[in-house]
Amino acid sequence: MFEEIWSFFLKGGILMLPIAVSSLISLEVIIEKLITLRRKRIIIPEVKSVINSVSSEEDLPLAISVCNQHEGVLSNLMKIVLMQSGRTYEHRKEELSDRGRQEIRSLEKGLGVLETIAAVTPILGLLGTVVGMIKVFQVISLQGVGEASALSGGISEALITTAAGLSVGIPALIFYNYFSRKAENLILDIENLSNTLLNKMEMFRKGR
Repeated sequence: MFEEIWSFFLKGGILMLPIAVSSLISLEVIIEKLITLRRKRIIIPEVKSVINSVSSEEDLPLAISVCNQHEGVLSNLMKIVLMQSGRTYEHRKEELSDRGRQEIRSLEKGLGVLETIAAVTPILGLLGTVVGMIKVFQVISLQGVGEASALSGGISEALITTAAGLSVGIPALIFYNYFSRKAENLILDIENLSNTLLNKMEMFRKGR
């Protein structure tokens, strides 16, 4: 099995190397995002529940305690709001926005790499096709069309690199779109919870 794969790899020529490296990087990013972008890992049910249940300033210490017990993007952002109860709405909103951009970056980490691989690997495959066809025409110019074995090598290289590039690029594009949409939905949920808590905190401040 390994010998067949290695033989297939060699037939594709030198451009199979960057395509193979891209496939490994893509696989690593996909596995990492499947783990880190799980909804319960980001929108922690306990944190969401305690934020929704906050009804007075007396509930704030419990909410902070729950956030401290469950580290993550949502908890870190909620603590920014909870621990600034004496500040104005505008100040808390600005602080949350500044810190939010930094925290949200972790949700989108690796997506740029996946997008690049999705765009580049098909082009590498196309380049392999061009290189393979150049070899075919060189054989034709030197030996004529009668050398079938020599011609098949160049044609094989052209087809293999194209297939390999598409085989890596298409899944990378699919997963990039999937993870981008998932990250966007998670960010919207975090924003909704943040706005809910901000409004509650402003009501508490005005009530005082």
